[in-house]
Amino acid sequence: MALIKEVNGLAPKWGKNCYFSENATIVGEVVMGDECSVWFNAVVRGDVCHIHIGDRTNVQDGAVLHTTYKIGPLHIGNDVTIGHNATIHACTIHDHALIGMGSTLLDNCEVGEGSIVAAGALVLQNTKIPAGEIWGGVPAKFIKKVRPGQTDNAAHYVAYMDWYRERE
Repeated sequence: MALIKEVNGLAPKWGKNCYFSENATIVGEVVMGDECSVWFNAVVRGDVCHIHIGDRTNVQDGAVLHTTYKIGPLHIGNDVTIGHNATIHACTIHDHALIGMGSTLLDNCEVGEGSIVAAGALVLQNTKIPAGEIWGGVPAKFIKKVRPGQTDNAAHYVAYMDWYRERE
């Protein structure tokens, strides 16, 4: 069972059919929708401000999601993929976005619907990525437009959850 921890009277809440790996950590004011998954060694830490995650979003191995005290929450939409070892901090990620492995998103940045942040990218504070674009690099810059279907990864993780569920 994942480490689920209440902080300052605020406990995580989640919808139906979610999966949390045994060593995932979910702390504080975190609200997740249905069919979300938080994978091995991932941390979702809503201790200093709230985190809201929509339906069918997956937080992959080693990712860290956090907020900034008295400055900003973290909002993640539906059908979002957060890649392995990504660091997501006090920002907004819209529906159907894909956040690449090892990328970093800093305070108050915004990733538009259906956009991709490339692996290893650094999205600086206050950066606004429009819908349907791929951004990469350090610091992240526009690369090109997303192809249709290119961000449809979240459904795979809904299926993968069943592989890992403990059978009674």
